[in-house]
Amino acid sequence: MRSYIEQTGFFGGNNVEDIAGKFGTPLYVYNEEIIRGNLRRLAGMIKKYPYTANYSIKANSNLSLLKIVLEEELNCDAMSEGEIRLLMKAGFTADKIFYVPNNVSADEMKFAIDNGIMTSLDSIDQLDLYGSLNPGGKCAVRLNPGVGAGHHEKVITAGKNTKFAITDDQLDKMFEVAGRHGLKIVGINQHIGSLFMEPAPFLAAVRNLLNMAKRFGRLEFIDFGGGYGVPYHKVSEDQAGFDFDSFRTQLESILDEFVAEAGYTPLFKTEPGRYAFCEGCVLLGRVHATKTNAGRKFAGTDIGMNILVRPSLYGSWHDCEILRDGSVVTGDKEEITITGNICESGDIIADKRMLPEIKTGDLIAVLDAGAYGYSMASNYNMRLRPAEVLVTSNGDIKLIRRRDTYEDLFRNMDI
Repeated sequence: MRSYIEQTGFFGGNNVEDIAGKFGTPLYVYNEEIIRGNLRRLAGMIKKYPYTANYSIKANSNLSLLKIVLEEELNCDAMSEGEIRLLMKAGFTADKIFYVPNNVSADEMKFAIDNGIMTSLDSIDQLDLYGSLNPGGKCAVRLNPGVGAGHHEKVITAGKNTKFAITDDQLDKMFEVAGRHGLKIVGINQHIGSLFMEPAPFLAAVRNLLNMAKRFGRLEFIDFGGGYGVPYHKVSEDQAGFDFDSFRTQLESILDEFVAEAGYTPLFKTEPGRYAFCEGCVLLGRVHATKTNAGRKFAGTDIGMNILVRPSLYGSWHDCEILRDGSVVTGDKEEITITGNICESGDIIADKRMLPEIKTGDLIAVLDAGAYGYSMASNYNMRLRPAEVLVTSNGDIKLIRRRDTYEDLFRNMDI
C-alpha cells in the first residue's frame, strides 16, 4: 500500500524536515482537512431523525481544534470542570455542552448546575448528591446496557466488569431517589467502550438502551455513546475503515422500530471521540541511536512513553513510517523495535516491526496519534511535553500549542 503520508499529502506540500527543524521533536502535527472531513462524517451520521454528535473532548482537548469542532457545528461532552471551562473558552454555550462526570465532588457538580449545563449521573449516590444541590432540576442518567466492547479490557465501559453507569436492576431505586428530590430525568446515555470496528455490539447495546428507555416515559434525548474504530493497521495490513454507510442503515432501522412503538421522536445523540482527530495527526520523532542487543535491533527515539502512552498502557498498535531527507523511506525491510528515551523497559512505541532500514538522524512518523496522544502526555522523567502544530487547509503551518519549557516544569513547585 502507498504511504499514508504520501497518499494524503499530509504535510500540505511543506518539507517535513523544515517543520521538525522549526518546532523540534517530538512534535504532534495535525492536518486540518482530514480532521474537518471526519467531523463532517460524524455530524451527518444519522440523517433520518433529529441528531447531534457530541465530540468527547478527553480524546483531544487542544483549544484550536475545539474551535474547529464548533465551526463544524458539533456539540461536545465534558468529563470535568476543567473540560467545561475549556469548552466555554472555545466558545461553546451551555446548550452545546453535555457534562458526563464520574465520581465527582459537590463543588464540581455545582459548577455545572450554576452554568446551566445538562449533567448525566452515573450512580445512584451521584444522583442523590445532584438532587440535593439542584432539587426540582433536570438531569440525565448514564445506563449500563449490559454490553461492552473495545480494543482492550481497560477501555470497555459497559457490561459486567465496569465502574460506570446504572444497571437495569437499579432503576427502581434510581426513580425513587430522583422522585425524592423532584428531579426530572430528561435524557439517558450509555457508552460501551472504545475502538470497535464491527458494529454488532454497539447495535445490540442500542437495542438494550431503547428497551430501558421505555421505563422513562417521554425523553428529550437518548445518547448512544461513541467508540467508532479507526484502522490503526491501514499501512501494515491495508485495514479498511469503519463502514459508516452500512452502520447508519442498521442503526436507523432500529430507531424506526423504537419511534413507531414509543410514539414520539426524541433527539438522538452519539459521543464520538477518537474518530474525530485520530487519523488527522502524525507524531514526529527523531532517531538518536540505533543498536543491536542479543541479535535484536533497536531504534532509539525522542518519542518516550510520556509523549505517547497508548502502546505501553494498552499494547496499542500504531503504524510507523520512516522519513529521510524529507521523503518516506521504502525498500527492503528488517525487524526492528522502536523505543523512546524514558527509563522504563516498557518504553516501546513499536515492537518487532518489519520496516525499512532505520538510521540515526531519521524521522519516525507515528500515524493515528491524534486521539489520546497529547491529552495523556506527561512530564515523566521531567521530560518536556511537545509542541502541537496544525497544517491548515491552505497549507500553512500554525503553532497551536507551544513546547513546554523547563520553567514550566518548576512553576508550581515554589509555593
